[in-house]
Amino acid sequence: MTLLTHSRFSARFDLTTPIALAPMALASGGALAAACARAGALGMVGGGYGDLAWTQREYTLALQAAETGRIGCGFITWKLDENASALDWVLDHAPEHRPRAVMLSFGDARRYAARIAASGAALICQIQRMEQAPQAVEAGATVIVAQGAEAGGHGMNALHGRATMTFVPELADWLAAHAPGTLLLAAGGIADGRTLAAAMVLGADGALVGSRLRATAESLAPQGAKELAVRTDGDGTARSAVFDILRRKNWPAPYDFRALRNPLHRAWEERIDALRSEPAAARDAYDAAVLAGDYTAAHVTVGEGVGLVRDLPTAAELIARMDQGARALLN
Repeated sequence: MTLLTHSRFSARFDLTTPIALAPMALASGGALAAACARAGALGMVGGGYGDLAWTQREYTLALQAAETGRIGCGFITWKLDENASALDWVLDHAPEHRPRAVMLSFGDARRYAARIAASGAALICQIQRMEQAPQAVEAGATVIVAQGAEAGGHGMNALHGRATMTFVPELADWLAAHAPGTLLLAAGGIADGRTLAAAMVLGADGALVGSRLRATAESLAPQGAKELAVRTDGDGTARSAVFDILRRKNWPAPYDFRALRNPLHRAWEERIDALRSEPAAARDAYDAAVLAGDYTAAHVTVGEGVGLVRDLPTAAELIARMDQGARALLN
C-alpha cells in the first residue's frame, strides 16, 4: 500500500490517481478535462478570465465527453470580481451537471464561498504564500493548492513567490495543526512520476498538473507552442510582467507570468517600466506573431517543468505514466 493508494484527495473525489488538471485558461478545454477525468484524475475546465461563451462551450463538452462525475471548473478570482456570469452559469446547472469542484486563484475566495458551497461543489483555493492560508481556510476550502513559483503562467513574482519544495511541507504542517480536514495539492514543477511521488512525500494529498498536461494531444494550446515545449529545457523560462503588458492583461501586484523566454521578451525583460510607458510597437509585434504562430515573439506558457516534457502523448497516456512511475518509487 502506498501514499497514492491512501490519498485523501483520491478518496474525496472518487479518483484512481491523485492528480488534478490545472484549469489553464484557453488550454484546459472540454476535451482535455474529459480525457483527464476518464483517466481517473480530476478534470478542471479553465474558466480563466470568465469568458462566458468559452466556458459554456468547453464545460458542456467536458460533461458530454467524460460521464464520470470528475469534472470541475476554475476561475481567476479577481476577474470574477468584475463579472461572475461564467461562475453563475456553471453553478446554475441541474445538480447532476454541476461541477465536482470549483477552483479559485489569485484573490479572495470568501466572496464566492457560500454560493459554491450551496451548489454542492467543493471549493479549491490556490495560494502562493503561507499568509494566504488562513483566508482560504476561512472561506471553507476543501482543498488548498500550494503553488510554487516554478509553475507556468501566473503566480507570485520573484519577491513574493515560494518554491514548491519548501512551501508544500510547511503548509502541510500548518494544515495538520490548524485545519487537519483540509486537503493539500502541490503545484509547480509536477511533470512526471518522480515529481508526483516527491509531492506526496512532502505531505501533499495530490498534485495539480499544468504545464505537462498542456503538452498533450487534447490540450487547446497551439500545436507549434506544444512542439516548442518539447525542444526546450527548464532554463528557458522566465517570470516577469512582459507578456501581461503585451497581452493587455492588467494583473494586480504581486502576480506576474512565467513563459518561455524569446527574443521579444529578452528585449524588454530588464526594461519593464519603459515597456509600460510605451507599449504600442512591442504590442504590434506581439499581435502579429500570435497571428503567424511565430514564437520568437508570441508567448508559450510553461513552467520550469518544461524540461521534463519530451513528447506529446494523450492525457490518458501521460496520467498512467505519472501514476505508475510514482507508485514504483513509493512501493
